[in-house]
Amino acid sequence: MQITNDKSPITNSWKPLFAVLVWGLSFIATKRALIEIKPEAIVFIRQLLGISFLLFVALRQKQSFQINLRDHRWVFLLALVACFHLWIQITGLQWTSASNTGWIIGITPVFMTILALIFFKEKISKQQLVGIIISFAGLILLVSKGDLSSIDIINNKGDVLIISSSLTWAVYSMASKKATLNYSPVMTTLYLFIIVAILISPFAINKENIAAVVSLSLGGWSAILFLGILCSGVAYVLWAQALTEMSASRVGAFLYIEPFVTFFGSWILLGEQITFLMLVSGLIIIGGVVLVNRK
Repeated sequence: MQITNDKSPITNSWKPLFAVLVWGLSFIATKRALIEIKPEAIVFIRQLLGISFLLFVALRQKQSFQINLRDHRWVFLLALVACFHLWIQITGLQWTSASNTGWIIGITPVFMTILALIFFKEKISKQQLVGIIISFAGLILLVSKGDLSSIDIINNKGDVLIISSSLTWAVYSMASKKATLNYSPVMTTLYLFIIVAILISPFAINKENIAAVVSLSLGGWSAILFLGILCSGVAYVLWAQALTEMSASRVGAFLYIEPFVTFFGSWILLGEQITFLMLVSGLIIIGGVVLVNRK
């Protein structure tokens, strides 16, 4: 049974808020890192740093490191999806803006609802159907910049990859819900990161990437450390703690803040050009997602 402590929501709220702020800035840090190193190297180093932090947490909490092979089959499957998700997302960021990415990733719950209908025969209400239509209308408006004739796979390859990464994250989320694991959240993620690092290592470890990492600037290392320690480490632990102290619906509501953090953060920190149409498109997407998630 999950024990929640909703009597002090204000006291507990800083944890999911901090996590969402960090995750919202992760796309900006990734854009900065991409200036100096390739996507596969970013994924690999991010996993190594996340492993280091979670290993430290696991040892402090005296977690059990016992391996269950039956559970590990699920962990391997989740790691395979997560590895592909991270790779195409970071690759997509090479050709699209961080602000676009933030809004597009926000549509993940819509993909989850559609996948639940297709594979698990879960019913969709009229309200959810309207929300799905609204979200995709906002997505098309965002990608096309108001000109539907401008959409094509080549010119919009960055946005297409980010949309694909949103879909793969929905697949990951659905699979993780169906997975029955006896590991604690910290140990599940630790093993997940280890497997992702192993999967990506043949593509990441080569002379070119090693040379790029060795010559990373202070800004490059700052971005990588932010992604590895804060995004994959601290933010995850705080989010997991928040889920034990507050209801899942209250914690999940903080995710609506993430695209706005990315949107304004990319403008301030990266100098990305943001437009009124982009903001309106993002608000339409989030409005549709709210309808899909609203009970």
